[in-house]
Amino acid sequence: MGSCVDGLLTDVPESAQLSDLLDDLEPPKPKDLFAPKQRQAWDKSNEARCDFSYRLRITRRSDVNFISIWQKTVYGRTLTDIKGDPAMVEFCASSIVPVIRETIGAHLDKGGWCIVTSPKRRHKARNFATLISERIAESLAIPFYEDVALCHTRQRVNAAFELNVLPDEPNIIVFDDFVTTGQTLAAMKRLLEKYDKNLMFYTCINNKL
Repeated sequence: MGSCVDGLLTDVPESAQLSDLLDDLEPPKPKDLFAPKQRQAWDKSNEARCDFSYRLRITRRSDVNFISIWQKTVYGRTLTDIKGDPAMVEFCASSIVPVIRETIGAHLDKGGWCIVTSPKRRHKARNFATLISERIAESLAIPFYEDVALCHTRQRVNAAFELNVLPDEPNIIVFDDFVTTGQTLAAMKRLLEKYDKNLMFYTCINNKL
């Protein structure tokens, strides 16, 4: 028995000796609590969607009443996909214009109306809400004021907007492409109401089930 054990021990290479293995082990590096955090990739499988089933609604959220024509759904196109499709600009504009005409009625033809949208915070080069607002303005033959409000942060909750351009018209259509919390519309309301402007709020997609 002893000779068998001795044979096994002599077959063990020097590099595999326990002392050498322990020497090669490095202690774990302490976690740097102040190191910048890397942003995780956006999981689009959980992204909001819309199947464009018509659902006209008046919703009160964040102290703002707004009108929407579509609802967030479980299935359908993602909001990123919608914003990235140039054909959706005309589709959204042509879908919301009849609702604006119907809700404002004859007052729209009497003049004194314009349209604005929320500040550009993420997509400044090709802003989806801006492109739709431009088409709405053309269809309604009213002015569109771009960059009425500025926002120096990407914060949505309790966002503070700064006035950049004050429209001359007393009646303003405030449009946003999607509304989730309503905080963006609320910030626009706080900004413009102090100038005695009459405000109507519209969106394409009500981004809550």
